[in-house]
Amino acid sequence: MFQLQSSLRFPSDQDASGRTLGVEELDNLRRAIECGTLTSTKGTFVKSFEHAFAERLGIAHAYACSSGSAAIHCAIAAIDPEPGDEIITTAITDMGALTPILFQGAIPRFADVDPFTCNVTAETIARVISPKTKAIIVTHLFGVPAEMNAIVALANRLGIPVIEDAAQALLAQDHGRYTGTIGAIGCFSLQQGKHITTGEGGIVVTNDPALARRIALFINKAWPYGESNPDHEFIALNYRMSELQGAVALAQLGKLDDVLTKRDELAARLTARIATIAGISVPQVPPHARSAWWKYAVRVDAAIVPGGSPAVGKGLLERGIASAPRYIVKPAFECRIFREQNTFGSSHWPFTLATPEAVDYARARFPGTYDGLEAVLVLAWNDKYTSEHIEAIAQALESAVESARGVLA
Repeated sequence: MFQLQSSLRFPSDQDASGRTLGVEELDNLRRAIECGTLTSTKGTFVKSFEHAFAERLGIAHAYACSSGSAAIHCAIAAIDPEPGDEIITTAITDMGALTPILFQGAIPRFADVDPFTCNVTAETIARVISPKTKAIIVTHLFGVPAEMNAIVALANRLGIPVIEDAAQALLAQDHGRYTGTIGAIGCFSLQQGKHITTGEGGIVVTNDPALARRIALFINKAWPYGESNPDHEFIALNYRMSELQGAVALAQLGKLDDVLTKRDELAARLTARIATIAGISVPQVPPHARSAWWKYAVRVDAAIVPGGSPAVGKGLLERGIASAPRYIVKPAFECRIFREQNTFGSSHWPFTLATPEAVDYARARFPGTYDGLEAVLVLAWNDKYTSEHIEAIAQALESAVESARGVLA
């Protein structure tokens, strides 16, 4: 049985070993602290980061905020749903991308996904569109872009705005366009484990000036800084990013292209190395797309590998390789917040405004979601991996699959 060399350590995005943090960030932080202005309403670092980010993505407006969840909340607030409106989304996502829908009084309407990419498609979205649909959120899972041409064409025909959750897909591309810039609004995360990090942080982008103003207002308690006769225009929060985060973000942004290039190269090596392992399907990236490789997600065919992804994940762990079988384990709608409608006190609001179809979570309605979660095995990924790390992952995967197949052979 393959055993990981005791001297080989894997870089982790949870500490300095797998992050690009260095002297550039320290220099910016020193400048911010020496200046003494740590609020973005008066400082320069957050504004500089916003301008640089917008320029890098080729988009008109970018606004930094306190987290990726805040970015989603800002996008939904900009769309401004009526209570009880439905926002189509996926059940394979972080809860931070779903609770903002409820906080704005709308109902998450879950679309099924393609079982191989675990992304929503135009076809799965079309099945759940209703007269109450206010927006569509498209999550580019693991960094692989969803098929945006078909999704946007569908949405445009119906006059429904598309919000892109590109938290895992910074600089991913679909038909030469960056994810997050294709729909009406794009949302990104700068959380600890993302491509670039400020620990917690987010950024929202759009080309629409009216949406841009709503986003900027929502970040700032609906106070229009710099406008004449300012007033708090609607209910909103303080989602501002601090100058300390902005200082780090600005330095991190300058390293982003190298991060993506390295992840691309490493992914190509691992794909070539494990492509012939029986029962393992490598990630599917369309020829017209570029993945951001947030994680490296394979499919395990339980008909070939007894025990499926959990068995292989267990085998990998025994060989010193961490992984996440089934990713989030269960669809989001199986969590208590949806099963018990635990929201505001005992009111169950806004679920009290939902149609029966919107809260029908019957398993038969989500074959792709359950199939995708059952098969997926998510490997940690890092731009500081070396050829030695890639080979260790490949050998451990081969050994884990052989072991699983031998157990019941």
